[in-house]
Amino acid sequence: MNFLDREHLRSLFTKPTNYINTNRGKEYYDNLYKKMKKRLEELRSQQPVREAELKFSEYLSTWDLSRRDFLKWVSATTAMLMLPPSFEPLVAEAAEVMNRVPIIWINIQDCAGNTEALLRSASPTVDELILEYLSVEYQEVIMAAAGDQAEENLKKAVKDFDGKYLLFVEGSIPVGMPEAFTIGRHPKTGVEHVKELADHAAAVIAVGACACFGGVPAAYPNPTGAVGVMDVVKGKPIVNIPACPANPANITGVVIHYILTGELPELDSLLRPKFAFGYRIHDNCERRAHFDAGEFVEEWGDEGAKNNFCLYKMGCKGPFTFNNCSIVRYNEGTNWPIGVGRGCIGCSEPDFWDKYATERPLADSDIQPPGLNGVEATVDEVGLGILTATAIGIGVHAVASAIAGKKEEKEEQ
Repeated sequence: MNFLDREHLRSLFTKPTNYINTNRGKEYYDNLYKKMKKRLEELRSQQPVREAELKFSEYLSTWDLSRRDFLKWVSATTAMLMLPPSFEPLVAEAAEVMNRVPIIWINIQDCAGNTEALLRSASPTVDELILEYLSVEYQEVIMAAAGDQAEENLKKAVKDFDGKYLLFVEGSIPVGMPEAFTIGRHPKTGVEHVKELADHAAAVIAVGACACFGGVPAAYPNPTGAVGVMDVVKGKPIVNIPACPANPANITGVVIHYILTGELPELDSLLRPKFAFGYRIHDNCERRAHFDAGEFVEEWGDEGAKNNFCLYKMGCKGPFTFNNCSIVRYNEGTNWPIGVGRGCIGCSEPDFWDKYATERPLADSDIQPPGLNGVEATVDEVGLGILTATAIGIGVHAVASAIAGKKEEKEEQ
């Protein structure tokens, strides 16, 4: 491995992952607080999109959620959005005026897994605060209407809330085979459907790996020419919330931020919200200490697996994946894939199905991780070439393996 290759590896593993400046100074946060306060006052002065049968506080009690439960959610959401604790009252108020923002949610080429993630959520961040309180004007999976009535509901929502609604898109768009998607008695292609609704939206939110980057439908050989929303929609604010499925907490975070500011959150180069995707899985992994110590699972069921050693050698793509699931987790924060002994498959990254969703380490495959510039090596060889603290674990393991090998050769002699 030459010096240039090592420099690429060093830049890959030491690249700053938290791109959000979490301490911007008192003046910045004072101005932001005033801006959010003004925005909330404007929303509160407006009539709800639909008059709710119950007040927000009544929704909480209906779902057996106490004020304490709600305040715990407020604290968690404020922290997730990288806001100081002093902003918690504003986040609480934002939840109470969520019914001022209309939402249209459409499904294109997808499995409805993101909708299912919302429906199966057990926390107030989604079921109670979004599906019950937020004004979802159209959602093909959960709405009661069908046929002509559904079409008329969509037309009415677009007309009534022209330029005001948030358009959620779930699923990839088949540009290479437009006829692969049609819906209703007066069908449009997926491309036409998304473009038309995006033209009248305030902003577009792509939910899940398919809507963001094409996902599984875009995997080789991609027979439908599946692409993400940002490849089709131009001239509109777009935010990508990838993963398969997207974490409901991140969906809620984007909506809350929009309510607080009237704008989408700060985005990275792939249009992902930085508050959720400014972290590498590897940086906050509960097995990171084992990586640094060179302790790896070598095969499923071995002693390393029983002791929760690092899964990198079993194909975990945590070092190359940006997401906050190691922090937020799933099922009320109960667990996440690595927590149950399964390595990360990089589902929040472009082309993850072809590049990352294998049980081989990237160093042992013909797929090159970002920044490696064609370097092919075994896991141990990569470790020996990486001189940074982040990846020192593989190096430690490689050295230990080499010493053990020499010891065995000596004993045989």
